[in-house]
Amino acid sequence: MITIEDILETNRMITVHKLDVRTITMGISLRDCAHPNLRDFCRNVYDKITKSAEFLVKTGEDIEAEYGVPIINKRISVTPIAIAAEACKAESYVPVAETLDRAAKEVGVNFIGGFSALVEKGYTPGDRILIESIPQALASTDLVCSSINLASTKAGINMDCVRECGEVIKRTAELTRDRQAVGCAKLVIFANAPQDNPFMAGAFHGVSEPDKVINVGVSGPGVVKHALEDLKGANFTEIAEAIKKTAFKITRVGQLVAQEASRRLGVPFGIIDLSLAPTPAVGDSVARILEEMGLEACGAPGTTAALALLNDAVKKGGLMASSHVGGLSGAFIPVSEDEGMIAAVKRGSLSIEKLEAMTCVCSVGLDMIAVAGDVSAATLSGIIADEAAIGVVNNKTTAVRLIPVPGAQVGDVVEYGGLLGYCPIVPVNRWSSEAFIARGGRIPAPVRSLTN
Repeated sequence: MITIEDILETNRMITVHKLDVRTITMGISLRDCAHPNLRDFCRNVYDKITKSAEFLVKTGEDIEAEYGVPIINKRISVTPIAIAAEACKAESYVPVAETLDRAAKEVGVNFIGGFSALVEKGYTPGDRILIESIPQALASTDLVCSSINLASTKAGINMDCVRECGEVIKRTAELTRDRQAVGCAKLVIFANAPQDNPFMAGAFHGVSEPDKVINVGVSGPGVVKHALEDLKGANFTEIAEAIKKTAFKITRVGQLVAQEASRRLGVPFGIIDLSLAPTPAVGDSVARILEEMGLEACGAPGTTAALALLNDAVKKGGLMASSHVGGLSGAFIPVSEDEGMIAAVKRGSLSIEKLEAMTCVCSVGLDMIAVAGDVSAATLSGIIADEAAIGVVNNKTTAVRLIPVPGAQVGDVVEYGGLLGYCPIVPVNRWSSEAFIARGGRIPAPVRSLTN
């Protein structure tokens, strides 16, 4: 039974502790848009998106007004364009990206994801065209997000693509250098990418998904931190229980919004992603949750253990609140989007090596990390390879979103605004991995992939 205290507590979560629904994301299949003529394909894509998502933003706004739950973003994900556009006779998919951008602006969403390729085991012609198109596509659009899945536990790591991704990131940075390489903030490199992720920049509509679907991402780092503030001196079992209970309540709010959006739009409900997604605002930080457990600063010894407890407890609590939990679900550790992470990098308690260790137990990976503009493509590829290896061997999703800012050096700070926040330039190991990356080929799948 829901009590008055439950209602008041939920109200406090929203008004005081920054609980929100971070995104309602409509996934849209573009498989029925295929056409050998690029212009006709683009027209089909535009028509499908604008018709399918015509009322998405208004529905989100109506639910927000009626229930008092902040819904920060309304987004769209589409079938990976490397698949949907492959029938086209085209040398570049930049016109497709520009079509996605126009459609997203027409329906009023914040971002559209799916300028993507799935190449963990090799390339098709469409994959190659898409990857080559990414730098120009991200430079010439505002709302389009891109991703590449280049590794999986079942297939291993496509090291040819790892090498190419370092170069793609560098080209994207150069083409958006007038905006502090913001194009790179819209590009995610994955291992074991989920096909129902509602969060950008890595969202795409998987090939096994229905024609249309509603996925919702919730967030509430401030709510979790508040729950721990009353547990000074408590043991870790008590902390885990408190996080589980809080995650349950957060997820129920998301479930309500998802079901309402699904009903009103006449689109099937897919999943709730119960990730703790921080923002640059004070009081909305994952790093501060870890410090609330007793760490002097995020990055101190014990940080990875604290994050492991947090991530696991969030998943356990959320799983009891919804029958359809998916996406990434857990704790995000982006640097530029988390006020506590930014502070930790500034004070020197948090390094990229410690962040890499933390990715072994978090939901995603090395996220929104700005590095000096002269960091080589091979070094970027080496970081991607390390992160992919963590994902492949541990059978979990990992990802990399690195931003090499042209002209920037360690000690500088780059500002992006909004949810992208700001970031100090993070030092990177300068020893070369160029000969390693140049080998190419594929790192075989680990023995744990043999599960049939």
